[in-house]
Amino acid sequence: MTGGMTVKDFVGYIVSQCFGVFAGAGVLAAIFGLGYVTDMTGGFGSNGLGGVGDSAVAGLIVEVVLTFIFVMTILGVTSKKAGHGSFGGLIICLTLTLVHIFGIGLTGTSVNPARSIGLAIVAAFNGNIAPIVEVWVFIVGPLVGAALAAVVYKFLEKGKE
Repeated sequence: MTGGMTVKDFVGYIVSQCFGVFAGAGVLAAIFGLGYVTDMTGGFGSNGLGGVGDSAVAGLIVEVVLTFIFVMTILGVTSKKAGHGSFGGLIICLTLTLVHIFGIGLTGTSVNPARSIGLAIVAAFNGNIAPIVEVWVFIVGPLVGAALAAVVYKFLEKGKE
């Protein structure tokens, strides 16, 4: 939305994210299965609404706000106009840590639909359908939060010109 990627690059990015999350979720499933380890989350750490009283609306708000903060940070520190230099990666990492500190107890913190989709599907294959039923929250919330961040950032960046 900010013009930083072509449509082809964006599609490739989404496909790569999905392959990566399925590979990671598969590795988790294998570790739990082969190691006879009990998955205490029941869904390989997939997102859920238990921390917000099973409220989809509350979960959406959490995911929109946290994703907005994360994407605004990414856009701000990677802007060629701002010239933040080599500290961008550290700032992004610390922001992601902060977002997770606030969100893990509420929704498990998605801020990435691919992460949520992959784990929900693998959990469903293993008999836990709760994450797949709620996964729409963790798709819509981050997409809305990211879109809002892109619009707000473009508006703020125009004000600097």
